[in-house]
Amino acid sequence: MRRAILSTFLVVFLAVGLVLAGLAYYGYETFKAPGLTEEETVVVIPRGSSLEDIAEVLTENGVISDPMVFGVAARLSEKARRLKAGEYAIPPAASMEAVLGILESGQTIARSLTVPEGLTSLEIVRLIREAPALVGDIAEVPPQGALLPETYHYSFGGDRAELLQRMSQAMERTLGELWEERQEGLPLKSPQEALALASIVEKETGIADERPLVASVFINRLRRGMPLQSDPTVIFALTEGEAPLGRALTRQDWRVEHPYNTYVIPALPPGPIANPGRAAIAAVLRPAESDYLYFVAAGDGGHAFAKTLRQHNRNVRAWRRIRDGN
Repeated sequence: MRRAILSTFLVVFLAVGLVLAGLAYYGYETFKAPGLTEEETVVVIPRGSSLEDIAEVLTENGVISDPMVFGVAARLSEKARRLKAGEYAIPPAASMEAVLGILESGQTIARSLTVPEGLTSLEIVRLIREAPALVGDIAEVPPQGALLPETYHYSFGGDRAELLQRMSQAMERTLGELWEERQEGLPLKSPQEALALASIVEKETGIADERPLVASVFINRLRRGMPLQSDPTVIFALTEGEAPLGRALTRQDWRVEHPYNTYVIPALPPGPIANPGRAAIAAVLRPAESDYLYFVAAGDGGHAFAKTLRQHNRNVRAWRRIRDGN
């Protein structure tokens, strides 16, 4: 009797062992086998997801075929607690082993937002609010000139306020560095004055090579106590940077009483009229050497520069002929 019971036990034990071995073999082969996807698949793992939640997301997107195998492998390899939330690009036919490694690495899809030079702070805030895959809101629009235009990278679920803070820190850092490297003898008393002038230069020309020359015109005018007479400052005086003017300036506009109207005030405006880029700030702090006091559009996208009012008036007449098609 005892021998029969022992034999039965051995048979059951061997059967269970075979089943477990078969399951282990199946799990191992499934874990290592190429996935079923034929093209790159983007999946989003929400923050706070459990291992079961992650496996479900991957299964629903067709990335893995067996969530139980994935879960067991994650626990046995001690990677279960190291899987990171985010947006991932899973390669075609990626095995469960490869997927597990990708989620452990945290190498999420890098998104980017490019902020063009010369935008107002309100326009930049609108760009951030419209950028996909960001969360949260921005409570307050920063002052003009507080944000550095450039390309910023972020991940799915990034915070809008945090991205705005990075832009502000980048401007503070850049302005500080360039101010320390400034040319001697400039008629600029502070980094903020340099920022104000750089914003004017940024709005006056989009041609990189012209920025130091345009900056030299304004620097020469400041040294002589002449008003800057910059049209973009008049536009800012009329709109407060909230929207485009939508029309050409008139003589009446040039006479409007406003602290930002540089046709009226013989000095820099109280602050920036937009957010200048690094190149415009550098141009103001290291302007070209010139005797120019005037410039006007040349009709080819650039500007014609002049040392005297007589030369400038000739350039203005030439520009008007081009503008009017004569």
